[in-house]
Amino acid sequence: MIKNWALYLIILFPVLIFSQKQSNQFVNKKDSLLPGTATSISFTLENTTSKNKTYDIRVETSSPYITPILTKNDCSIEPSEHTVYIVPLRIATETPQGKYKVILYGTEKNDGEQLIKNLEIEISGSRKLSLTAINSPEFVRAGDIITSSFLLKNSGNITEKLILESKNAVVDHDASLLLPPGEAKIITISKKTDPGLGKNEYQNLNLSVYSPDYPQENQTAYSSTKIISVKPTEDDIYHRLPISASLSFIGMKNRGIYHDGFQGELYGKGSLDKDNKGILEFHAASSNPVEFNSFTQYEEYFINYRRENYFVHLGDKTYSSSFLTEYARYGRGGELRYNFKKFSVGGFYNHPRFFRDIKDEFNAYSTYKLNKESEITAGYLYKIPRTGENILGFNGLKLDSNAHLPYAIGKFKLNKNLDVSGELAYSKTDRTEGNAYMVQLLGSYDKINGNVMYMRASPQFAGYFTNTSTFNGNLQYKITKRLDMFVNYVQDARNFQRDTLFLAAPYRNYLQYGISYKYLRTGTVMLFNGFQKYRDRLEPRQFDYYEKFIRLSIDQQIGIFQVNLQGQLGKTDNYLIGFTGNSSFYTVNLAFEKFKTSFNVFGSYAITSRYQMQNQKQVYYGARIISRFTPQSDLSIFYQNNYIPEEYFNDRNLFEVLFHQRLFPGHEFDISGRYALQRGQLGNKDFIFSLRYTWRVNMPVQKIAEYTTLSGNIGNQGVKKIDGVRLTLGNHLSVTDKDGNFIFKNISPGDYLLEIDRSTTGINDISDISMPASVILNNKENIFNFNLTTASNIQGFITFNEKADENQISFAQFQLKRERKKKESIIIEATNGEQTYRKVAFVNENFDFTYLRPGEWDVKVYRNGLDKRYKISMDTFHFTLHPSETKMLAIDVVKQQTGVKYQQESIKVGYNTIKKQK
Repeated sequence: MIKNWALYLIILFPVLIFSQKQSNQFVNKKDSLLPGTATSISFTLENTTSKNKTYDIRVETSSPYITPILTKNDCSIEPSEHTVYIVPLRIATETPQGKYKVILYGTEKNDGEQLIKNLEIEISGSRKLSLTAINSPEFVRAGDIITSSFLLKNSGNITEKLILESKNAVVDHDASLLLPPGEAKIITISKKTDPGLGKNEYQNLNLSVYSPDYPQENQTAYSSTKIISVKPTEDDIYHRLPISASLSFIGMKNRGIYHDGFQGELYGKGSLDKDNKGILEFHAASSNPVEFNSFTQYEEYFINYRRENYFVHLGDKTYSSSFLTEYARYGRGGELRYNFKKFSVGGFYNHPRFFRDIKDEFNAYSTYKLNKESEITAGYLYKIPRTGENILGFNGLKLDSNAHLPYAIGKFKLNKNLDVSGELAYSKTDRTEGNAYMVQLLGSYDKINGNVMYMRASPQFAGYFTNTSTFNGNLQYKITKRLDMFVNYVQDARNFQRDTLFLAAPYRNYLQYGISYKYLRTGTVMLFNGFQKYRDRLEPRQFDYYEKFIRLSIDQQIGIFQVNLQGQLGKTDNYLIGFTGNSSFYTVNLAFEKFKTSFNVFGSYAITSRYQMQNQKQVYYGARIISRFTPQSDLSIFYQNNYIPEEYFNDRNLFEVLFHQRLFPGHEFDISGRYALQRGQLGNKDFIFSLRYTWRVNMPVQKIAEYTTLSGNIGNQGVKKIDGVRLTLGNHLSVTDKDGNFIFKNISPGDYLLEIDRSTTGINDISDISMPASVILNNKENIFNFNLTTASNIQGFITFNEKADENQISFAQFQLKRERKKKESIIIEATNGEQTYRKVAFVNENFDFTYLRPGEWDVKVYRNGLDKRYKISMDTFHFTLHPSETKMLAIDVVKQQTGVKYQQESIKVGYNTIKKQK
């Protein structure tokens, strides 16, 4: 019993559903219909009479893209009743977005009463773009042009405005185009390759397509092509060490006295093995024929060697034990360091060259790594003074005995934002004891970053610093993306033992704070406020002042010009002379680049109270020009009329000319001349000129391979001749003999491409392997054989059959309006497993593939957006191509047929007899 009721329910359930009162939502389902789908809309029909009415129904649409599946039917309506008539529609994929009408015509069978119903439907927009790489060369020679083609198809129903771009190629079309629905376009891009390419490489070209209305929906396709070098650089069988040797003639007029002479220099740096595990560096420069300054090379000799676990140095360098004990001391000696897994030990001996009060010093240390960014170091420095000469003085402290300086250094990373480091040091001589310490903190966060450092050395400390302290710090806070706030503070150390090779900079103590605002992408304005104190370290002093100031700076890019404007106003307390006055500075700097030449012009005007006079006027101006005529030559010219007194510790150029010329590879020539102010002087000028010749050579230090040979034979498989065929292997040439034999001798091992010069073979001859062929030469004798045969072809025709099966009737045959005809295309791909060729072919047209290698081939046909109503009868072919054969293919495109069949007698469709009670 239960089984029977279940069966009744299943059968009657659809009837019960359709017999209920239909909702308005169902009846009016006509908005946002999707193209490329089958859907339905409903009409409400009413019989207001007392008689039964039967109508012959006919349906039409306002667009050929919208097709009623049932164009004719009949409908019966009982007296005083409603019924819902459902019309199934097929909406073509290419139906444009917009509003359309569906019209229902009804004719009453008995009295001929006419019934007309209109219903408006809306087709929603559908965006569907596809971009596919269809053809690109497998390889090109260096210097040739790579041309790749892509298929762009609009499978949606909206006309697309598209932008075409390529990051590494030129698009051979307009940058923008309009692509109607259902249309396809072949886009080509091209790029010229470098004719001087030294090694074979792959080049990936890309094409991007996007709509300016939807820039985030960017589509990119790629093609890959191998570039074959025509002038390859062969791999060297030797591992070499770069060395440069130079000879200079230097002349200098110093304080009215002229000196000149020759100076030689030898320098090399590089690895001694092919795995680059050990780095050797050496330098030898003979004595300088003129007085040393920062523009000439001083006498120096050293050699060092570095491997993963140790470092050895012998000769001159700047030796340093720690910041507090010996920060920088140039001298002659030796250094050794050895690294274990987490532990390292080292030390040095140094005989200072430019600090006569120290005779010798020894240092030893050990470091333990806590982790990758944290470590602890403990060390000991031993200083020996020069007895019987000037004694090393530390503000009253005299080093009259050996000094012992133990120290400890720590570097710790507290977290990803904070780093802290510090040092403690102690000194002991026969008469004195002292100590010093230093601490530094660095912080970096998203909006704020800065660092602070403080150092203090006691009056009896015998290290690099003595009886002094220093404090440096800066802080920057990012308020917004364009607005920054910052503060800087510097307090120099007063007493430190610098080498006599250089003069010490003036003592500084200054604070400045301000804001920076980026008002444009190319423009920034900065406002500073603060104070600064400068004091001359030389006697007699040229300046000693304290100044409060406010400064405004503007940086602006205007076209090719970079402009900087600065203005500073200050109030100066002059301690040297004992008065108070005003100081103002105005500076302009202009920089630009044109014609391979960069220009920089600057000027400054100041009225100051810093020096010997109140309201002293100062004008500074100058320019620098750097021109690169060719990659082998460049010229630099610099001029500046004067420098502010605070820069006395430098060698200061007033006029400079530098010219560099590469004569030919490995040989260079330099000439320079300059007027410069002497260090520590305000008016004395020196003239220095130099002529320099440099020879650069790569010296062989290890033989890493042996020369190899490549030999082989070209077999004859039906061609007219195999002799006189020219082959290329990189820069090497070979020609076959009458038996097809060839040989390449004295070739460096490596990866090469073997090519055939086709001008020496028959026009239809082809190798039985892919050419160019990749050949790896790694033995003394290499053999490579292949054959020549005749090429084959594939030809075909694409036929279109629109006739339907006689036993079937397609829904589409009932449409009243003829659909728009368009040219359909497909993609045909031919491949033999090594080579792949693709072509876009059109229906009812021929296609072909020529110059194919005989063998097994597969041809596959892709729809390429072929209308869904059509299908390809057979889309895969497999066959064997014989030499000189032309294979004929026929590709049939037929119209899809539905699987619905109608019975001979008419039946009623149930869902069009749904009734509604009043």
